[in-house]
Amino acid sequence: MSAITIGLDIGTTGVKGIALDSGRGLLAQASRPNSLASPHPGWAEASTAQWFDNVIAILEELTAVLGPDASRVAAIATTGMVPAVVAVDDCGGALRPAILQNDARAAREVAELTEELAERGVLIVTGSPVTQQSVAPTARWLQRAEPEVWAQTRALVGSYDWVLQALGAAPHVERNWALESGLFTIEGERFSPAITAGGLDDRLAPVVRSGALVGCISADIAARCGLPASVVLVAGGADHVLSAYGAGLHEPGDWLIKLGGAGDILAVSASPVVDDRFYLDEHPVDGLWLPNGCMATSGSLVRWVQSVLGEDDLAALDASAAQRPAADVLCLPYFLGEKSPINDPDLRGVFAGLHLGHDRHDIYRSALEGIAFGFRHNAEVLRSAGLPLEAATVTNGGSTSMFWKRIHASVLGIPLRTVKNHPGASLGAAIAAAIAIGALDDWSEVTRFVAEGEAVDPDADLVERYSDAYGLWRDLSANTAGTMRALSRR
Repeated sequence: MSAITIGLDIGTTGVKGIALDSGRGLLAQASRPNSLASPHPGWAEASTAQWFDNVIAILEELTAVLGPDASRVAAIATTGMVPAVVAVDDCGGALRPAILQNDARAAREVAELTEELAERGVLIVTGSPVTQQSVAPTARWLQRAEPEVWAQTRALVGSYDWVLQALGAAPHVERNWALESGLFTIEGERFSPAITAGGLDDRLAPVVRSGALVGCISADIAARCGLPASVVLVAGGADHVLSAYGAGLHEPGDWLIKLGGAGDILAVSASPVVDDRFYLDEHPVDGLWLPNGCMATSGSLVRWVQSVLGEDDLAALDASAAQRPAADVLCLPYFLGEKSPINDPDLRGVFAGLHLGHDRHDIYRSALEGIAFGFRHNAEVLRSAGLPLEAATVTNGGSTSMFWKRIHASVLGIPLRTVKNHPGASLGAAIAAAIAIGALDDWSEVTRFVAEGEAVDPDADLVERYSDAYGLWRDLSANTAGTMRALSRR
């Protein structure tokens, strides 16, 4: 009899879980919303307690849907944003809210470590430059700003690794969290200069590969959620990596636009490609890599605009915004600074070109377009590094909006492949769990669970207009950067 595995995705805007039968496919799925906190400009935090409560609620819901089949659940794996930072004590408890990967509080420390490590070949050795998502600057910020937390900190771990440990796993960090943290080399060895600079010599958990067994579910949680006490816990992986894998990206030339809370763009490569404008991750399949860009905001900006406008119905917003002129207002989506390809935490968001004839629907449309322009900027940078971007796919929460998908297709000037009922990174996590217990043979079996949807074609009438607007958008970014940095420093 086939086994059932559960994949849990700890996202910026929500936690999602699926139950996967290795023989029959997807059996059930559930989700709960997460809150994003920004107590100071540029900060991005999340409550680990909320993550845990959401995970328990999802496990309870999944087992209720499974009914008697819940007794066949054999393994759980997690996935999530990287490299979010959770400071944990000797017992694995979180000491403060998680500092998310798009947090920009450590700008001073980023500048310091960039200078201190300038002669250490950081980019070539680790695959990424020192940026706002590097963990060493965040660690230094904690030492300075919250010394009482740092004194109790036993280790810094990632979001999905922390959740797995809260379920009963041994302390660990998954390989792609380690790679994107800037604390380890491309080969997976400790990068001592960054570790020492961050004061992390004795505060790092062991690194494990995706699919590694890391423990068993605690008896209390198993009983509470209606799961067998024998359920094993498996290291999953970075959400953008497993989302790309779960969408069927498995050949060089395949690339993904992931409309999550942040905006990810990933391209499959047969070799590691390093560039100071983007990041590097390992593909789950041995020998493949995923050079990638990450924009600090995507779905999180859409939610912010929605809340500021007091609008609850995104479908209605889409319908009204679709009647507004394209690119009549330009939006720079740098509301949490920007990661790739600019890597400047001091940038801020801009709406430009407004007049008294505009309304909320113009503002909403410009936010959708601004994010799409950001993806085009990242795509140009990846191509300039020699990566072939051939077959494009769009996934995740924002991709449920046909209006937004059409904007992306028109801004990029290419058709976009879609995936039917794509559960995102949680599918990749569930497959990792199934491989770990022998219920699936290897990573190639993902094709059994991926169903292609209808392709989204660009609107021929908008491609040229968006190309012209993109040039203005790039000019706007360059011309406002100095002002935004000055405002940020205030």
